[in-house]
Amino acid sequence: MSSVSPSRRRATNATKESLRALSTQLSLLNHRVGARLEVKDADCDCLDPVDRHGPLSPSALARRAGLHPATMTGVLDRLERGWVVRDRDPEDRRAVVIRARRERNAEIYSLFAGMNGRMDEVCAGYDDAELALLASFLERVTEAGRTAADELS
Repeated sequence: MSSVSPSRRRATNATKESLRALSTQLSLLNHRVGARLEVKDADCDCLDPVDRHGPLSPSALARRAGLHPATMTGVLDRLERGWVVRDRDPEDRRAVVIRARRERNAEIYSLFAGMNGRMDEVCAGYDDAELALLASFLERVTEAGRTAADELS
């Protein structure tokens, strides 16, 4: 017999269901942003990591984006048409690093402006302690997802 109360089980299941729904909506948003940018979904998945964590080697970008390294050649060929630049690695002239073309960020940010504004509205309904709790929860869920994905690879 389980020691978890029915109300706790319902709350946990509702949380999991909400996270699944959020995942679907964020995937849809990213898909539509990618369509506006005229890039494939996998290409779009690479823009954020290279912008936030770059410059990155192609293999490091593949790891962060969850793509097979062999897939990166095609992705980078397409993204190099306006979104990223391949530079020589200053520490190893034989290697390359990928960096974002920051002058294009405004275009990307404008497509996410609606979501960012709505997120600001949602966050305004919580006090600082509640926001800290939510941020901690989402960080832990993100890490759980990363671990689960790693176990499947």
